[in-house]
Amino acid sequence: MLITTNMRIKKGKSLVATPSSFVVFDIETTGLNTKQNEIIEIGALKVKDGAVIDKFCTLIKPVYPISSFITNLTGITNQMVVNAPPIDEVLTKFVDFVGDNTLMGHNVNFDINFIYDKLLECRLKPLTNDFVDTLRLSRMVLTGLTHHKLSDLANYYHIDTTGSHRSLKDVEMTLEVYNRLKPEIASKMGV
Repeated sequence: MLITTNMRIKKGKSLVATPSSFVVFDIETTGLNTKQNEIIEIGALKVKDGAVIDKFCTLIKPVYPISSFITNLTGITNQMVVNAPPIDEVLTKFVDFVGDNTLMGHNVNFDINFIYDKLLECRLKPLTNDFVDTLRLSRMVLTGLTHHKLSDLANYYHIDTTGSHRSLKDVEMTLEVYNRLKPEIASKMGV
């Protein structure tokens, strides 16, 4: 039996840290498989010394139609992406926006793997930035919670979830969760 793995040898490291400067981001996709599915939206906020200094948000025109399931989940319709830029153009701009900053997201490994693989598909340089996962951090310090999905943490911290499953709203929620987690991380882990 032949087993193949997708080696992302230049992928950055997952950090247990509480940086004050980073790029928090999220993507919306047409499914869970990086080889079969597409990215249809990227949203990001650039944070420097704890303050948001820049924003990146765009829809992406997929090659294949968006399913009704994904439209129902995200609110992104085929009509909305008709005139959106293609993936290679968006990824080039996104990588420029990110620069050498540490990345952050909730369950960010999923997002990074998608971006990494799509960059390679487009014959662009791989994403090598280190990253912080708020899902990982929450599991380390909020041990009393049963679930650590972004919506669960938003509810725990009383953060408005209206408009979730759109990249920029999820980014804003992730940033708020991170800001609420930081003091707990500092007190419990000294990070």
